[in-house]
Amino acid sequence: MRAGDLRHRITIQQEQETLDQYNTPTTAWQDVATVWAAIEPLRGREYLEAKNTTPELTVRIRIRYLPGVMSAMRVLYGSRIFNIKSVIDLDERHKETHLMCSEVFE
Repeated sequence: MRAGDLRHRITIQQEQETLDQYNTPTTAWQDVATVWAAIEPLRGREYLEAKNTTPELTVRIRIRYLPGVMSAMRVLYGSRIFNIKSVIDLDERHKETHLMCSEVFE
C-alpha cells in the first residue's frame, strides 16, 4: 500500500450505551481511531422504497491494518457517515484492511 493513496482522514466509531441524567439508557457514538484512508466508490444506485427514491452508495475504504475493527462500527469522513458491512484483512497478512461500507443518507 502506497502512503500517497491514503489521503482521506477518517474516524472509526463504535456505538456505546450510557445512562443519561435520569438513568435512562441512551446510545452514542464514541471515537475508536482516526486514521488515513483511501475511499473508493464501487457502485451507486437508486431504488424505489415506499414511493421515495433512496440513493445507495457502496464504497471500499482501505486503511493500514487495525485490529479490533468490526462490522458493528461506522466510519465518519467529514460530514459523511458510512456503515461498515464487512471487514477484510487482505491476504490475512495484517498489513492492509478493507472496509466494505454503504453510505448513510439522511
